[in-house]
Amino acid sequence: MKKKVVVGMSGGVDSSVAALLLKEQGYDVIGVTMQIWQQEDACSLEKKGGCCGVSAVEDARRVAEVIGIPYYVMNFRREFQKNVIDYFVAEYLRGRTPNPCIACNRYVKWEALLNRSLEIGVDYIATGHYARIEQLQNGRYAIRNSVTAAKDQTYALYNLTQEQLSRTLMPVGDFEKDHIRKIAADANLPVAHKPDSQDICFVPDGDYGAFLDRERGGDVPGPGNFVTRDGVVLGRHKGITHYTIGQRRGLDLPMGKRVFVTEIRPETNEVVIGENEDTFTTQVICDHVNYMAISDLDAPRRVMAKIRYNHGGEYCMIEKMPDGRVLCTFEKTVRASTPGQAVVFYDGEYVLGGGTICKE
Repeated sequence: MKKKVVVGMSGGVDSSVAALLLKEQGYDVIGVTMQIWQQEDACSLEKKGGCCGVSAVEDARRVAEVIGIPYYVMNFRREFQKNVIDYFVAEYLRGRTPNPCIACNRYVKWEALLNRSLEIGVDYIATGHYARIEQLQNGRYAIRNSVTAAKDQTYALYNLTQEQLSRTLMPVGDFEKDHIRKIAADANLPVAHKPDSQDICFVPDGDYGAFLDRERGGDVPGPGNFVTRDGVVLGRHKGITHYTIGQRRGLDLPMGKRVFVTEIRPETNEVVIGENEDTFTTQVICDHVNYMAISDLDAPRRVMAKIRYNHGGEYCMIEKMPDGRVLCTFEKTVRASTPGQAVVFYDGEYVLGGGTICKE
């Protein structure tokens, strides 16, 4: 009997080719688009290839017709609101910089979709992510880098569980992006040349501050003081939700030199300003750690670590602290270690684990 797989189809070329490849490999494929964000004003801004609105559904449906697979739309708006939107807002109000794609992957695109798929007798779910999944000699499943460094998406997948990984297929991770587009074009898929989505799907204009004002206007802190590390007032800011660690642009501070955000203090509604060198550190602490290639960190270990999605990575020693958090001591300084973002550990091509960067 054919193994049954639900492919999460965003209406983009990657997930469309994932569905095509799996059908060619002999799977019984079902296409599903997840309705997660359905405000028409947001959906009207999907020209860059958004993954959540009306046009995404239309594109995915047309692809499913060409491939010859059944296609459905499932409503996950409640799960998305709770696990992504509410989390996103709460983190900014705490003076942190969230990573909503990581939360969406763990709790919506995997947990919610997988649970619903298992209820209808599906064996696997699949996505169009540029990553690979392998079972290691120790029996654990781990994410492995895709064959193309330019599109590698392993950083955003570090938080997946062993159960989720064991039930997931990622066929696109074995190909370069140009090859994926060629496969789509050769199969006459209507999204073969559709641009990639770049922005957070529910903030298509990139204005996080305005989004937070709309979503939770009464709770969003108003203007406050720019200060030095020692508390000297330098000027006024628009509100802490408009800033992130390492930021230089948009500060509007007549300092006569380049200055940067080095800390956000939500308890006093202050944004700390400093020099570029103040944004560098050799030590990062993370909590909410998810171990992937190993079950636990029982001894200090040298790994390659990335502190943001587009970070090239640096070697560091990771060591478990008595409270369960992990201390990362880098061999070279890293810039703009940002509370709320993820630090992801790599052992060669494999994701060892990762956690959420926190203040000391």
